Amino acid sequence: MELSLDPRWLSRYSAQGPVQEAQSPCVFCAIIEREVESHVIAETADTLCFLDHLPATYGHTLVVPKQHCRDLFDISDESFQSVMATAKQVANALHVTCSASGVNLVHASGLAAHQTVFHFHMHVVPRYDGDSIVVFPRLADPARKHEVAQRLRAALLDPLPPTKPAESSAP
Repeated sequence: MELSLDPRWLSRYSAQGPVQEAQSPCVFCAIIEREVESHVIAETADTLCFLDHLPATYGHTLVVPKQHCRDLFDISDESFQSVMATAKQVANALHVTCSASGVNLVHASGLAAHQTVFHFHMHVVPRYDGDSIVVFPRLADPARKHEVAQRLRAALLDPLPPTKPAESSAP
């Protein structure tokens, strides 16, 4: 089956939707509790999968842990592993049933990354030949690779306890 997709419809939407307020109820928790309607496609003991309400491509699916956690810095290793295992199963299903040529797993943590719902979630975005989506526009300065490599090596050799990320002097 060959799909004819026109990604130009996406231009009708702003790059970032309304941000969920920290004090407001979590829409993903409400979907998990079936208080908000959604197109649920799969469920495990620890995760729920449902179609994105503003899909980037045909079959764009979200995988969320059932236990609320804010972002990558808040999720437990066990919940993260469950989300990733489920995301892989969804990717395989999209490949087989929707003829996806590829897949992007996309996650955003924090306002700077354009996180808009503050419940950890993984986007499973099926990709189709010619869909024209640009995931990484390559804006960083390649001349700074040596500097950042040294910083990361040092941090990974002597890891600190998990905390909120420090303010960065980068971009």
